[in-house]
Amino acid sequence: MSRPMFDEMHASAGDLREHYRNYARWLAEQPDDAMAARREEAEMIFRRVGITFAVYGAKDEEGAGTERLIPFDLIPRIIPAHEWHSMEEGLVQRVTALNRFIHDVYHEQEIIKAGVIPADQIFQNAQFRPEMMGVDVPHQIYSHIAGIDIVRAPNADGEGEYYVLEDNLRVPSGVSYMLEDRKMMMRLFPELFGENRVAPVAHYPDLLLETLRAVSPATTAEPTVVVLTPGMYNSAYFEHAFLAQQMGVELVEGQDLFVKDNFVYMRTTRGPKRVDVIYRRVDDDFLDPLVFRPTSTLGCAGLLGVYRSGNVSICNGVGTGVADDKSIYPYVPKMIEFYLGQKPILSNVPTFMGRNPEDLKYMLAHMHELVVKEVHGAGGYGMLVGPASTKAEIEEFRQAVIAKPDGYIAQPTLSLSTCPTYVKSGVAPRHIDLRPFVLSGKEVQMVPGGLTRVALKAGSLVVNSSQGGGTKDTWVLED
Repeated sequence: MSRPMFDEMHASAGDLREHYRNYARWLAEQPDDAMAARREEAEMIFRRVGITFAVYGAKDEEGAGTERLIPFDLIPRIIPAHEWHSMEEGLVQRVTALNRFIHDVYHEQEIIKAGVIPADQIFQNAQFRPEMMGVDVPHQIYSHIAGIDIVRAPNADGEGEYYVLEDNLRVPSGVSYMLEDRKMMMRLFPELFGENRVAPVAHYPDLLLETLRAVSPATTAEPTVVVLTPGMYNSAYFEHAFLAQQMGVELVEGQDLFVKDNFVYMRTTRGPKRVDVIYRRVDDDFLDPLVFRPTSTLGCAGLLGVYRSGNVSICNGVGTGVADDKSIYPYVPKMIEFYLGQKPILSNVPTFMGRNPEDLKYMLAHMHELVVKEVHGAGGYGMLVGPASTKAEIEEFRQAVIAKPDGYIAQPTLSLSTCPTYVKSGVAPRHIDLRPFVLSGKEVQMVPGGLTRVALKAGSLVVNSSQGGGTKDTWVLED
């Protein structure tokens, strides 16, 4: 896969891709000092609004945890309509199959009986929740909000092909940055939206609320929806508060909820109010101290009992993580064929599994050229980028893989596509990925685009915010 990089804007040195022509003409006319001033303005507004990301383990000079501003890039990533339509079809197909898989795991387990996925891959998975066996959830939907990470890399024809890098089905974050990036672009460059037909994303909170209400167990026209946050010290707290405010629903912590007579209530100044749907941003382990981690103060005692009896909906569902573990990812194309009888529209990145002896042999011999990942790792942690690592780092990782082979997978180091990015030295190419947010309620729907993350260090392939990455607005051009 070590082919030349795919440039989103330029087909060759002097040849612009059709969908970038309008924008490139405009960019060429912009004075440097005007762009620099716009970047400072964006930073000032983001700081004032409080759009920050807490970095775990990082401390300032006084030993307090640090909150960083996620760097925002002024140059949008542009996707033409026909490419988006194909990607959207692939996303609907993939998320539909993943939801079918989670339902099957906790019910008939047909995919295991058919020999498509080994039983121990599921039952020994840390995210498998035996408490969910036989539990029916509305519309058989478990992952109501999915963040699917997509990268583009050159294929054999030299063209850019979209690949799914990862499925985030538990508590995917980042959608608030997608919305705030668009707001910022419209504020700084309103003229661009007159000249380009950019598909809107501002209605995402409406679609999210519609999705959450669609799975309510209550028959009332306006069920009570809340956003459950671990609290203000969580890295994505800004997003929790932002989404609750945008949907017009309450933001609650575990201590605001209690269980009585097999229903969940929230404490309000007017007395207890029954809760129908909980959009939780708290991991399974912390949801109910009576079932999972007994020391947790982030959840609500007795919540799982109410959920299992169908008197409250939790989004995303408990036990959803069994499908987004990196050791399950290689099987998703087979899931699509098994449940839907279709060929996958979006390809997986070729993946080696440490649990397979042949794959393990290859991984250990080629670690210097592969990306090796812990199956439970997230946020760019627990990962080795072979070509960018020292011999000592590779050797340390090799020993970890030898000690626990089934805890790791490996993938070729993809040449992620690059997009022009406004950095201190001017406009330069930087590697990007894309996280579209897929909503599943009565139907599967999404806003056009998603969050484009950008690796701001020259040559870096790590786009995660926790590792110093930034974000940029994603434009899907309408037909």
